[in-house]
Amino acid sequence: MIGITSLRVFVQVAECGNIRDAAARLYRTPSAVSMTLKQLERDLGAPLFETDRKSRLTTLGDKVFSIAKEMLREHDRALERIEAAATGRQGRLQLASVPSVAAELLPGLLADFLDARPGLTIELIDTDSLGVQALVADGTVELGIAGPPAPSSGLSFDILFRDPFRLVCRSDHPLAGHGAPLAWSDLAGARIIGNDAAKAIAAEECRAVVAASVLKARSVISLLSLVRAGAGVTLLPRLATVSLDAGLVALPLADPEAVREVGVILRDGRNPSPVCHAFLEILSGSCHGLA
Repeated sequence: MIGITSLRVFVQVAECGNIRDAAARLYRTPSAVSMTLKQLERDLGAPLFETDRKSRLTTLGDKVFSIAKEMLREHDRALERIEAAATGRQGRLQLASVPSVAAELLPGLLADFLDARPGLTIELIDTDSLGVQALVADGTVELGIAGPPAPSSGLSFDILFRDPFRLVCRSDHPLAGHGAPLAWSDLAGARIIGNDAAKAIAAEECRAVVAASVLKARSVISLLSLVRAGAGVTLLPRLATVSLDAGLVALPLADPEAVREVGVILRDGRNPSPVCHAFLEILSGSCHGLA
C-alpha cells in the first residue's frame, strides 16, 4: 500500500535530483531514502527514475510527481486546519453576555482574539442574565457571561468578578449632591426604576424598594433614557455606568453586599471546544484584576 511518507520521500528526491540532498532535507540517511524509493517502485510495479542517479524521471515518474505534489499539498493543508481547530485558531465561537460586559469588556478582547486567529468566526449576543442562561441551556451559544443560574438549571457557573451596584440619577437630582455613599434609607421617597439586574442585591431594604417600583425596564439603554428624561433613578452595576453621558451620575452605595457576581456559564457535563477553551483563558486573565 502506497503511503504519504513514501510519496513525500519520492517528491523530495525528484525535486533535489539526488538522494543525498533529499535525505538531508528529510533528516534521514541516504540508505533509508533509497530503500523507501525501492519499496515505492515495487508497490507501483514500475520504475520512477530513468537511472540510479535519480536525476531524471520516467514517464510514470512525471505523472506520479505531479499527482503526489498536489496530494501532499492538500494533505498538509488539511492537517493545518485540523491543528488550527484543535488549538482554537479556527472554528466558530458563539457566546452570549450581559450588555455591560458585552459593551465594556468584550470588544477589545474579541478584537485581539480575532487578530490572532484569522480563520475564526465569532457571534456575540447581548441580553440580560436570564436570556444568557436560556441561550446556553438550549445550545444556541456555547458560552455565557452573566449572573449565576439556579442550582438546578443544568448549568455550571465560574465567577469572573464581583461588580458593585451604583445609583444612577440625573446630575440635577437631589441625591446627586450626596457626599457619602448612599444608605438604603437615603433612597426613601425617590422613584426607583426597577430592573432585573437589581434583583441580585440581597438587602431586604433594596428588594422592597425594587418590588414597589411603579416603573420598570429591562435594557440598560431604556433605563438610562428614562433616568435622563427625569422619570426616576435606577440601580445598575458599576460596569454598566462606565460610559455615562455628562447629564447622569453614578453614586456609590454604602451596602458592601450590593454587588452582582458575573461569571462564565456553560452546560454541565460538556467540555468546551478548543476555541471556547482558548477564549476562556484570555477572558479569565483579563478579569483577574476585577475579581
